Amino acid sequence: MALQITWFVLIAVLLAGYAVLDGFDLGIGVLYPFLARDEAERGVLRGIIGPVWDGNEVWLITGAGALFAAFPPVYAMAFSGFYLAIMLVLFGLIMRAVSLEFHHRDEKRARLWDTLFFVGSLLPALLFGVAVGNVVRGVPLDAAGDYTGTFWQLLNPFSLLIGVTGLSMLVSHGAAWAAAKTQGALRARARQTQARSHLLFIVLLVGSTIYVAIDLSERLENVLSNPLGWLLIAVLLASLAFARLALRRARDLPAFICSALSIVSLIGIVAVGNYPAIVPARGSAPQTALTIEGTASSDLTLTAMLVVTCIGMPLVLAYTIFVYRTFRGRVQAGSIDY
Repeated sequence: MALQITWFVLIAVLLAGYAVLDGFDLGIGVLYPFLARDEAERGVLRGIIGPVWDGNEVWLITGAGALFAAFPPVYAMAFSGFYLAIMLVLFGLIMRAVSLEFHHRDEKRARLWDTLFFVGSLLPALLFGVAVGNVVRGVPLDAAGDYTGTFWQLLNPFSLLIGVTGLSMLVSHGAAWAAAKTQGALRARARQTQARSHLLFIVLLVGSTIYVAIDLSERLENVLSNPLGWLLIAVLLASLAFARLALRRARDLPAFICSALSIVSLIGIVAVGNYPAIVPARGSAPQTALTIEGTASSDLTLTAMLVVTCIGMPLVLAYTIFVYRTFRGRVQAGSIDY
């Protein structure tokens, strides 16, 4: 069982890494038409994510691959039952990548690529939150662990609330990155946007927590009965409070770090709340839930994966640190574009 739990934690870490790193890319994309006032400022926003956005997406690919190898039935259920939603996310990510690459190579349609950059960022930012909402709420599953609902059942009130909450979180995170990387008037607008979106995120988070306490009390009980859950709650509350303090003192980097800690702690709280289920069942027998023990691959497979991870993960981390150190510092209009 130790191997299964290890991979449950590792996949949560990979998804948290993706949410933190590509989260600010998505947030920048959602803010792109509103934060920048002219083409020079739009170029700055493209430039502050240009060197890192494709590397950030590696965390999502790695997380999906790890899920496929470690918990195949969960992967199969997600990619069959959530097929349309996943296709929308993929189309969004493709649109975002294409728009960034084509912007300077097709200047006649620059406005089109700007629009696709916005839409390609908005769709994943919203739908990832909706997916988390369904994972927390549970989905209808049959005895074989297959999804028995429809696409429209995924758009239930709770999941939509979590989707909007997640969107506000990523918008605030993107604004924090923009504030930490830009200068002048753009930086001032980014700070103002971060302060407003962060406050909205807190309000929506409180509303989501109340919803969980009323309709999904067992998830809340799982968190409150686990010491790790209390630790994650403490980290979340501290990061939210220190982010507000950093915003008041115009400390951009601490505000961004606090935003990242909020995201990591929230994903940890979701994992603790669902444990030992990866995807709970709703409206069907509880035993149909996709649990860690019931869906894990063989110990041999998990061990081999762990060996590869111990070799590969330090390389990924080293590359990530190298890229961010290379492109550190603030950016001004005209000095960089993508």
